[in-house]
Amino acid sequence: MEALDIIFQQYQKNPRVTTDTRQITTGDIFIALKGGNFDGNNFAKKALEMGAALAVVDDRSIEGDGIVYVENGLFALQELARMYRRTLKIPFIGLTGTNGKTTTKELIVAVLSSKYKVAATKGNLNNQIGVPLTILSIPSDAQVAVIELGANHPLDIDELTSIAMPDLGLITNVGMAHLEGFGSFEGVKRTKGELYDFINSVNGTIFLNTDNSYLVQMAQERKVASTVAYGMSKMGVEILTKDIDHPFLRMRVDKGEMEGITLETQLVGDYNADNVLAAVTIGLHFRISVDHIKKALNEYTPTNNRSQLMRTSKNLVIVDCYNANPTSMEAAISNFTKFNVGSKIAILGDMLELGEASASEHVKIVNLAEQLGVENLLLVGPEFVSVAGSTSAILFTNSNELIEYLKANPIENSLVLVKGSRGIKLENALSLL
Repeated sequence: MEALDIIFQQYQKNPRVTTDTRQITTGDIFIALKGGNFDGNNFAKKALEMGAALAVVDDRSIEGDGIVYVENGLFALQELARMYRRTLKIPFIGLTGTNGKTTTKELIVAVLSSKYKVAATKGNLNNQIGVPLTILSIPSDAQVAVIELGANHPLDIDELTSIAMPDLGLITNVGMAHLEGFGSFEGVKRTKGELYDFINSVNGTIFLNTDNSYLVQMAQERKVASTVAYGMSKMGVEILTKDIDHPFLRMRVDKGEMEGITLETQLVGDYNADNVLAAVTIGLHFRISVDHIKKALNEYTPTNNRSQLMRTSKNLVIVDCYNANPTSMEAAISNFTKFNVGSKIAILGDMLELGEASASEHVKIVNLAEQLGVENLLLVGPEFVSVAGSTSAILFTNSNELIEYLKANPIENSLVLVKGSRGIKLENALSLL
């Protein structure tokens, strides 16, 4: 019997797969993966001692009962996921994009869960390891799956769609991110467009934001046969004014099935409007009632430092420091300046992985902040420091310097935006705000 058949037979008996011995329970399948700083093969015997039924390894020097040899642990994990995916006869929604993937995924899950048993990507397990683990964690009684697909390099989405095999697809947007891996904005569009390619190949359906000219062009170039359109223009959306009493995104819909409905969320930022409308559109596609959609969106609370609003004892803080790129940074600053409040302070951290475009993109953000009238600006990170020039901003090379400044100069009675790439660790300063 082939190794993968042995592994799949065990999976059908006990559908639990892990790559981490710290998560082992009796009967699990442990698959050893290798990385730059670790070799899971070294933990195979420990996994068996802890109760794993099988330890899948690609090191033939490891011997013993319960050891299964494969040529490549990662490939075995991915192929096992494909084998299981082919047994699931439920709708699979594949989701990618430069910004808003995780928030959009969570909104979609919130809406669909009002009627169906939904399986979805946990956190941001959206890469070559996370996607197969997500699929292998889907219970057999799930009614719909929502799979987030991340990408840093060309053909990443092509690889992930071959594992997840979605029949419904959504690209939230395309923008300037991970340029070190993609090489250019055109590279971003080609890679994200691989989702449309796959959906088209299986005669599936894409949800298309027709306000986004890039996405419309990408769909037209690929001659996508089946689309469900959405967008602020198509749905007649008006974003309602924000103030200190109404800081969250609120929007009125004046066209289509949601006509006359006001959607209230607990999300910060007008840039989340498209994410909300994507969830609305998918909900309607799955025949979920308007009332249930409205309720689900209203009750969803963001986590993980994404579009969160914190009312502290001293300030109102917009926390959006999970990730940052030029597109999301511009949207965050623009939204921040629309708040009708008194004192406003923006704390911005470097945008990472921009390659040769990094300096020019950081200059653009500094200029944008000045153009939009951000008077109190704190910039954190070597990229911002190197390009800030004659700006009136206060500069810090890292978050530790920022923390020391905030201890000596506490911020009070202000609206504070905290936005930057995760590697800058701005979240370490939140307790001082």
